[in-house]
Amino acid sequence: MSEIVFLVEEAAEGGYTARALGESIFTEADDLAALKIAIRDAVKCHFDDAESRPQVIRLHCVRDEVIAA
Repeated sequence: MSEIVFLVEEAAEGGYTARALGESIFTEADDLAALKIAIRDAVKCHFDDAESRPQVIRLHCVRDEVIAA
């Protein structure tokens, strides 16, 4: 695996969540800087072997916004 993609969303109670697509990895943090660190740590924990670990972590940030019509 050369890369892994995370879906990043704002949490309703504040902060951010990140869920890997195709892997069972989930993490959360109060801000984006802390989330990036948490994602790296989660990927390292999930893939024990450095050879099987993705070389690139891609973040797909989704922002749900409502505006008046």
